[in-house]
Amino acid sequence: MTPYDMIKAHMTQAIPFAAHVGVELIEIGDGTATAALDQRRETSNHIQTQHAGAMFTLGEAASGAALGGALAPVLLEVRPVASGAQISYVKIAKGRLTAIAQTSAPGSELLDTLKEVGKVTFSVDVNIRDEAGETVASMQVDWHVKGAK
Repeated sequence: MTPYDMIKAHMTQAIPFAAHVGVELIEIGDGTATAALDQRRETSNHIQTQHAGAMFTLGEAASGAALGGALAPVLLEVRPVASGAQISYVKIAKGRLTAIAQTSAPGSELLDTLKEVGKVTFSVDVNIRDEAGETVASMQVDWHVKGAK
């Protein structure tokens, strides 16, 4: 089992709200992550499309998984906190959605800053797509990570 597989398995337990909404972590890499959300009655709104809150949860979960991948070697020794987020809903979203997240800097740079300064701030860009591969929302989540000292 790779460190990324361990993070993927642990995040479902560590972030119960995302699991409650139905977010499925598909893949985690160094500063990248892919997550998915199937549309269900519970994730739908009054016009039978994906609810904005469910889409936000999908994007935030993907961003946290990308953070986890970037900081994998020290993930159990740090305290990550989302410090802000922006989301733009581009078009109506129906069916299964996929969120693709990427940190603003490579994991090695983030780890170097964390080691030198004791904390690091960065953003994660997230593209949320429908089953046709069209962007339905774009998101940026800003993270503040403090080392355990």
